[in-house]
Amino acid sequence: MGADILFSALMVGGVGLFVGIFLSIASKRFAVEVDEREAEIIEALPGANCGACGYSGCAALAGAIVKGEAPVNACVVGQAPVAEAVAKIMGGEADPDAVRMVAFVHCIGDCDQTTDRYEYSGSERSCSVISFAPGKGPKSCTYGCMGFGDCVKACEYGAISIQHGIAVVDPEKCVDCKKCMKACPRKLISEVPYGKAVAIGCANPDRGKPVMDACKVGCIGCTKCEKTCPKQAIEMNGSTPVIDYEKCVKCGLCKKNCPRKCIV
Repeated sequence: MGADILFSALMVGGVGLFVGIFLSIASKRFAVEVDEREAEIIEALPGANCGACGYSGCAALAGAIVKGEAPVNACVVGQAPVAEAVAKIMGGEADPDAVRMVAFVHCIGDCDQTTDRYEYSGSERSCSVISFAPGKGPKSCTYGCMGFGDCVKACEYGAISIQHGIAVVDPEKCVDCKKCMKACPRKLISEVPYGKAVAIGCANPDRGKPVMDACKVGCIGCTKCEKTCPKQAIEMNGSTPVIDYEKCVKCGLCKKNCPRKCIV
């Protein structure tokens, strides 16, 4: 009986020793070399793991940067300070001409400029739900910001607030993570350069009287901004003006000459 127990113990111990030796050899033989710079970049990144860079997290981004698959300034949360730190780790310099981008809500039709056609009494206070309410919601403009804050909930940096019935972005807090853009059911939020001169505060695709009936500052598609711009930086997409910031020289003539005051 005692011999059987001893034999069993030796067998178990022997198997364990063999497995341990095998795993040790295998780990050395099949080990994947990790670039030391990758760990340094992970340390330099903010650790938000927000995915705004297009990768699943900071570790994935660090690996892509080391492989040359992503630029050193790919982290939109860290912005210039992180880009400089990562560039130093990679033995280079960050692009000094890189333009910081921030979110902008293309609607200035607040409670003073628009009206409610009926009182919404539903329990669900969400833009994504209310957009399916009768008439696409209670607001007189069926293309503008509904003001129920889906974008506010999506922003982890406190950069968006509801002011007088519409969402407003604080560019000083915005890190261009793009989560608000995905959260807006009407796709009213886009990127614009930080310190922009002008932006179009309306996304209503209609023209003329229907827009005027819906909002006091809605774009009526008159094309005056397009004709006024000396650098041809504005083009009409249907009845909606679009600014090409590469051409814009911040002269402000489009804003000055807009009869509806919807360029801000």
